Amino acid sequence: MMFFSGRAHPELAEEVAHQLGVGVVPTKAFDFANGEIYVRYQESARGADCFLIQSHTAPINKWIMEQLIMIDALKRASARSITVIVPFYGYARQDKKHRGREPISARLIADLMKTAGADRILTVDLHTDQIQGFFDGPVDHLFALPLLADYVGAKVDRSKLTVVSPDAGRVRVADRWCDRLGAPLAIVHKRRDKDVANQVTVHEVVGSVEGRICVLVDDMIDTGGTICAAADALFAHGAEDVIVTATHGVLSGPAADRLKNSQVSEFVFTDTLPTPNELELDKITVLSIAPTIARAVREVFEDGSVTSLFDEQ
Repeated sequence: MMFFSGRAHPELAEEVAHQLGVGVVPTKAFDFANGEIYVRYQESARGADCFLIQSHTAPINKWIMEQLIMIDALKRASARSITVIVPFYGYARQDKKHRGREPISARLIADLMKTAGADRILTVDLHTDQIQGFFDGPVDHLFALPLLADYVGAKVDRSKLTVVSPDAGRVRVADRWCDRLGAPLAIVHKRRDKDVANQVTVHEVVGSVEGRICVLVDDMIDTGGTICAAADALFAHGAEDVIVTATHGVLSGPAADRLKNSQVSEFVFTDTLPTPNELELDKITVLSIAPTIARAVREVFEDGSVTSLFDEQ
């Protein structure tokens, strides 16, 4: 096994490598004056099972390109297999055409990785499950639900807990939370402005939340508009407290101010993406996804079962 990392989120790479008991292979990587990226590995990868981790954080296009270049370098170095670890899969929200003349960019990313030389993708909480089918090869889809749900379940009075889906698309995930925590389900109904990115109007709350501790569950928080509006709706309907959990804390643009000014008592993320320095607040908790990724990598390397890691779900 050889473990490689791009420059996007080195802290996560080091932690995964530590969990695996291996080192990150030394890599020379830098940008030319015009922005082109150069990569060279400082150890031979010939005949090795190679695992390359890169999370698609901002600036997202740069890190995707770096990952593609690193895959190509491994292919040309005669690696036996190349497993691409993408804790946060860029462009996952563009998984289908909502209107004519739109791209399906999530499919494009999968095609680029395959063309570059990737044999397998290992990722965490895709925006939609069907993205697994965009890649012509094995895709190991990991879940942060056990990590997040067990953390929340240990903190609150479960008899007062209600799991809340921030939209209809997250209901299936919220159902799994309900099964794990033995809590009822509520849904926030919303409508997006199709012409304005990140613009959301909350309409109503379906389910009883009055006097309850509500945990809003989502896959990612970008600008924070959707989740903060959903939390406001829950408080307006009498919720005692609101906790927000999400696998991916994208946290771009106005997210810092929105989270700081929100009534939400705690935001819980995993470290699939680095948390911006300006968001190191008392109300933000970041849990490590490294043990989950490391266990999955070990199963892949030893020809074991990644599915067995989540059979309890």
